Amino acid sequence: MTALLTALAFGTLGFFAAFAAALFGSRGYRLNLGTVAPCKVCPPVSVIIAARNEQRNIAEALSSVMAQDYPAKEIVVVNDRSTDATGAILEELGANGPQLHVVTVTDLPPGWLGKNHALWLGAQRAQGDILLFTDADVVMEPSAVSRAVSYMERTGIDHLAVGPEVAMKGWILNCFAAAFMIFFTLYARPWAVRNPKSGAHIGIGAFNMVRRKAYQHAGGHRAIAMRPDDDMKLGKLIKKKRFRQDLLAGRGMLRVEWYASAGEMVRGLEKNTFAGVNYNWALLIAGTLACLLGFAWPFAAVLLTSGITWWCNLGVVGAICLIYFECASANGIRLRYGLGLPLATLLFVYVLWRSAIVITLKGGIDWRGTHYGLEELKKNRV
Repeated sequence: MTALLTALAFGTLGFFAAFAAALFGSRGYRLNLGTVAPCKVCPPVSVIIAARNEQRNIAEALSSVMAQDYPAKEIVVVNDRSTDATGAILEELGANGPQLHVVTVTDLPPGWLGKNHALWLGAQRAQGDILLFTDADVVMEPSAVSRAVSYMERTGIDHLAVGPEVAMKGWILNCFAAAFMIFFTLYARPWAVRNPKSGAHIGIGAFNMVRRKAYQHAGGHRAIAMRPDDDMKLGKLIKKKRFRQDLLAGRGMLRVEWYASAGEMVRGLEKNTFAGVNYNWALLIAGTLACLLGFAWPFAAVLLTSGITWWCNLGVVGAICLIYFECASANGIRLRYGLGLPLATLLFVYVLWRSAIVITLKGGIDWRGTHYGLEELKKNRV
């Protein structure tokens, strides 16, 4: 019994240490892009978008990019083998936007994921001193690019990631988004990315703005040609080359519909989650235990236990609620979605294991109509 109580005490202290770092750290990076003044000195910026079968969202998203009040911008959209109306939409938008350049891909070279190849091609075509990699479903406010460049110029950083405001439909999806936000915060430690001595790094596919020299020196997307988690790995490459990076919240500045349904979300995260643990089953098991013991069991233990165990778990639940409050306030997430955190944790664990099992049984990833072999994916370690 003494050994059990000792383990419980140390486990609780460990959770409190992690939660305290996330709580106080989140306060340090919660600066919102909307509070940054637009730029006065505006170097050339190239906005680069990879698009494959994006007819649902690309018209609104690309129109918002074209409407940016930035004097020196070009937009490079790479139409990556689309089979829907994406090409026609791009042609129509291009007729009214001379700053829009469309690159069409008909064949995917071996050794590349489609999106990574498209972004790399776009970067080769781009002329700007600053490159902004964004997704084909991200809607931006007119001053978003100008404010981001202003922040980069004022701080002297080389890479700026901005977290978008996530639009989700339904209680389950919003609860999952809230839980994912906390998991990402504890995993990525975004408050430490600006510290050049820390190994913490960041990258967000919705808004990765990087100076061309840093992108090229880090190896660009060629170095992560087979990484489904290309946004985070690009950030890791940049940080490893000792370039400076930072993160801002994008509430009111960037908006994206993450997934339209729970089924779409489960299938959409399939390609990324197993890759996030480097296709390593030991890391998968460790991550599963951390999720269940840290974010599901404490809530159940408050109802099922008593004595010192009850008090320890009540403390963990309180710490979780404080972190959620901080993160939700910074990202515009309604507090009520925190009530579904235990359920969302179980769903996240299901997504993790489904991804691992499906990818292992299939021998790779099926993504947007293309199969990528598991052995080839594993070789691209970053």
